[in-house]
Amino acid sequence: MPLSLRLPRLSRCLPELGVTPRAPPVSPPSPAAASPPRAPRGLAEMPGPSPPAFLYDLLCRGGLRRLHELQLEGRARYGPVWKASFGPILTVHVAEAGLIEEVLRQEGEFPVRSHLSSWKDYRLHRGHGCGLLTAEGEEWQRLRRLLGRLLLRPRAAAGFAGPLSGVVGDLVRRLQRQRDRHPQQLVPDIAAEFYKFGLEGISAVLFSSRLGCLEPEVPGDTETFIRSINTMFVLTLLTMAMPKALHRLFPRPWQSFCDAWDYMFAFAKGHVERRVAEVAERGAAVGTCVTDQLSREKVPMKSILGNVTELLLAGVDTISSTLSWSLYELSRHPRVQEALHQELVAALATDCSPSATALAKVPLLRAVVKETLRLYPVIPANARVVPDRDIHVGDYLVPRQTLVTLCHYAVSRDGRLFPAPDSFVPERWLRRDGSRHPFGSLPFGLGKRSCVGRRLAELEMHLALAQILLRFEVRPEPGAARVRPMTRTLLVPDATINLQFLSR
Repeated sequence: MPLSLRLPRLSRCLPELGVTPRAPPVSPPSPAAASPPRAPRGLAEMPGPSPPAFLYDLLCRGGLRRLHELQLEGRARYGPVWKASFGPILTVHVAEAGLIEEVLRQEGEFPVRSHLSSWKDYRLHRGHGCGLLTAEGEEWQRLRRLLGRLLLRPRAAAGFAGPLSGVVGDLVRRLQRQRDRHPQQLVPDIAAEFYKFGLEGISAVLFSSRLGCLEPEVPGDTETFIRSINTMFVLTLLTMAMPKALHRLFPRPWQSFCDAWDYMFAFAKGHVERRVAEVAERGAAVGTCVTDQLSREKVPMKSILGNVTELLLAGVDTISSTLSWSLYELSRHPRVQEALHQELVAALATDCSPSATALAKVPLLRAVVKETLRLYPVIPANARVVPDRDIHVGDYLVPRQTLVTLCHYAVSRDGRLFPAPDSFVPERWLRRDGSRHPFGSLPFGLGKRSCVGRRLAELEMHLALAQILLRFEVRPEPGAARVRPMTRTLLVPDATINLQFLSR
C-alpha cells in the first residue's frame, strides 16, 4: 500500500495508543523560494561573438565550409544558446535537445523556416510558384496536407517500391561496371554515382521517367542538372547574406544562382509537360507518379512545377550523401558490415529484389541509416521564425520575427545523449532503454515542417544498401586519408570517397 494511503490511518490510531500526534515542523521559506521568479533575459544579455569576430570566422577561417563545426565551438564557448550576426542576419543558435523541443513546440500553426531565403527571392524575381520548401501560411498548409497524403503514408511510400527496385538494379550494374574498369576493384567518387542514382530514383517517382543517369553514357542535360544543384547550394548562403543593394555592384553570385535555378525549373518543366502529354494521349490519368496525382487533384501547373522542382533537388542530395557516408563507415567497420550482411542473407535468402516488408525484418539496416544520419545529418542546421509572438528559449525571451537556428549537428554529437558521440555505433539504435531524447537526432526534422519525403528516402536507401551489400563487400581505398564532412548549405564529404567493391 502506498505511503500516502497508510499515513492517514496511522494518525487516526495514535490517540487510541495514548500518543498525541505532533504537527511537523515548518521550515522558514528560503530566500530563493521567497523571491519572485526571475524575468526572462533579452537578446542584449545573450552571449555570442561580435559581428567582426563572427565574420572573421566565416571568411578567414573557412567558416562557410565549417558551419557545422562552428556549432560545436559556439556551444563550448557560450553555452546552449547564443546569438551571432552575419551581414543583415541576426540569428539565435540553439544547441540543446530540450531547448530545440521548446522552440518547435512554440512554432505555431504555420511554421516558417526563414524570411530571408534567397530561394524565395528567386521565385519572386522569376514569377515561379513555390513548392513545399518555400511556401508559407495557408498555401503551405494546403500543399503539406496534399503531399503528405501522397508520400508520407506508409502504404503510399511502399507503392513506389516497384519502380525504385528497378532503379536500384541499374545502380548495382553500374557499380559493377565502374569497379571492373579499375585494377583495384575501386569505384571512384561514390557520391557522384549515388547522385545519379538519387536523380534517377526521384524522377521515377515524380514523373515516371527514366533519365538514363545510370547508363554507361550519362545524358548531357542530366549532368548539367546535377551541376546546377551543386552551384545553387554553394551560393545559397552567400546570396542569403548579401544585401540586395549589392547585387548591382557584385552581380555574378546572384546571376549564377538564378541561372542554376532557371535550369532546374526548365528541366522539371520539360519532364512534367512530357508526362502530362502522355497521360492525355491515353485519355485517363492511370499512372501513380506524383505528377499524375497532382494533376488529378487539379493543382495548377505553376504549383506542380514549383513542387516537383523542389522535390527533385531534395531527393538527390539526401540519397547521395547518406548512402555515401553509410558505405564509407561500413567499409571502416567490417564487423558491423558483416553482421548486417548476415542479417540480410537470413531475412531475404535469395530475394534479390527485397520488398519494403522484407526489409522491415532487418533492424540493423535501419540502425545503420539512423546512425549515419546522426553523424552526418544532411541538413546540419534548420531554422525557424515565429512571426506572431515572442517565444521562450531557456532563460531568454526571443522577440518575434527573430531567426532561430536549430543546431542539429551539435546536438546529435552531444556526449550526454550519445555516448562516444563521434563513433559509428549503429547498435545504439537497437537498444530500447528509453534513454535517448526524442529531439536528440532529427535528420528529417519534426512536426509540421518535417521532411515530407522521409518514408520515400528511407525506402530508397534501404533498398540500395540491401542490394549492394548482398553482392559486394565494401572496403576503404588502400592508403586513403580520412574523409571529413563540410558544409555546402547541406553537409557533404570534403573529399571524394573511393571504395573497393569486392564480389561476395
